Amino acid sequence: MSLFHFDPVEYTADAQSLRNTVRSLIDEKVREMPAAQRAQSWTGFDAEFSEYLGAAGFIGMHWPAHHGGRDCPAIERYIVIEELLAAGAPVGAHWIADRQSGTHLINYASPSAKSECLPGIASGKLFFCIGMSEPNSGSDLASISTRAVRVEGGWRIRGAKLWTTHVTRAHMMIALVRTSDGGESRHQGLSQFLIDLSLEGVTINGITDQTGEQHFGEVFLDDVFVTDDCLIGTEGEGWQQVNHELALERSGPERYLSSYRLIPAYLDALCGVTDDTSSCALGEIVAELWTLRQMSMSVAGQISNGADPALEAAMVKDLGATFEQALPHRIQACLDNDVDNAGDEQLMPVLDYLLNAAPSFSLRGGTREILRGIIARGLGLR
Repeated sequence: MSLFHFDPVEYTADAQSLRNTVRSLIDEKVREMPAAQRAQSWTGFDAEFSEYLGAAGFIGMHWPAHHGGRDCPAIERYIVIEELLAAGAPVGAHWIADRQSGTHLINYASPSAKSECLPGIASGKLFFCIGMSEPNSGSDLASISTRAVRVEGGWRIRGAKLWTTHVTRAHMMIALVRTSDGGESRHQGLSQFLIDLSLEGVTINGITDQTGEQHFGEVFLDDVFVTDDCLIGTEGEGWQQVNHELALERSGPERYLSSYRLIPAYLDALCGVTDDTSSCALGEIVAELWTLRQMSMSVAGQISNGADPALEAAMVKDLGATFEQALPHRIQACLDNDVDNAGDEQLMPVLDYLLNAAPSFSLRGGTREILRGIIARGLGLR
């Protein structure tokens, strides 16, 4: 019996029609964007564009209608995400909320939290971030020290979160904190809370990365009070909940498409003229890309069917990050003086940006070491 599954997923009958609709919708918005800006993929932040997508019904589209969604099959959302990323659309503002936070709230949050947040997410106006990593914890999520203490009417939270994506622009954070001692297991005693980042006691600092952007930040929580309704799910079951959430985070097309804009830019620069080196490299790149796509779609199908493909998601994330991290260097190795000058003007800004950004690809969503530990345990190797 196989320990993991990557069963094929069938497209809906009108999949191509949906692709054409999305392409028409976003073409006018991204056509004139600078090449380097389009290369930012799912980290590109544009609140106006997110609101535009929300009005078109392309955020939370797989959610139930009574939560602001369209009851679409998960594979339709996957098609939309593929098209957005391939085009280099700036989806970063709503990305985390659409990818995981909204679904997580639907699965675990209180009715009041759902009614407060889900309509704003679906409209592209309410932005989320995820409070997992902490100072002095590295990749060991179970060692977090941020703590919530029960008080009258709610909880007081004290601690800090680090490397939090888009925290300087987000409105809400879902944070993993400790609510009791772990006892025999450090994974016990953890819980998740919904935190309004405008609350008293919240301090946020941006972190400028080597691309010159502030995609990450740090958050300090100084006795921040949240009501009982802000507890997500069941107290003490945060570890199980966060692992389900990470399956949503680790398996999507963003895990192999973060460097994708480099491929069409390179093809344009070649102007149809290739040598053996570039032909071989492109063949290998496309084969890997297609395989990762099939694996990622399979995980999406499993999640849609109610499965918990944590092992498969970790595999997609590890292999995908390796692929998209290596891609700029592979393209760079193929470049020579035969690249067309006009194409080069589009290619080099994309390549320069991704050479700087790519080192972070193996960190976000779990480091390579953590992921391979999960895979080893899933295969019974440790």
